[in-house]
Amino acid sequence: MENEATEILLTEELLQLVSFRIGNEEFGVDILKVQEINRMMRLTIVPNTPQYIEGVINLRGRIIPVIDLRTRLGLPHKEPDANTRIIVTEVEENTVGFIVDEVNEVLRIPKSIIEPPPAMVGEVNSDFITAIAKLNNTLLILLDLNKILTF
Repeated sequence: MENEATEILLTEELLQLVSFRIGNEEFGVDILKVQEINRMMRLTIVPNTPQYIEGVINLRGRIIPVIDLRTRLGLPHKEPDANTRIIVTEVEENTVGFIVDEVNEVLRIPKSIIEPPPAMVGEVNSDFITAIAKLNNTLLILLDLNKILTF
């Protein structure tokens, strides 16, 4: 019986996600979209940009816009601390950084534990959510980075 369970796990399709925290919520994004994770760095403010765009960074000669994911998701602003990170992603051929409170780990989860999002998910706008994964006693909110970039 144990071999059957192991075989099912080996054949089931897995998603690899980078998990991170914003406030009290756990989020995840597809690891294939993540280029790198950096400590918070000095941002250059750009006038006349939407409120959730914190500024731009110079990352090895590339100018990259940085979005405060808290603000974009409608959560209150929080000053960066030692755990704050910028997740640099590739979204629709654009390189964009997302400020998060803390990066946790890389997860491999079976697709079978993923469900469509309910209409309302806590304090977060459900338009930005692709799915919810049930991990032990935690709900992991999977974000749609393409929709987060839509103005």
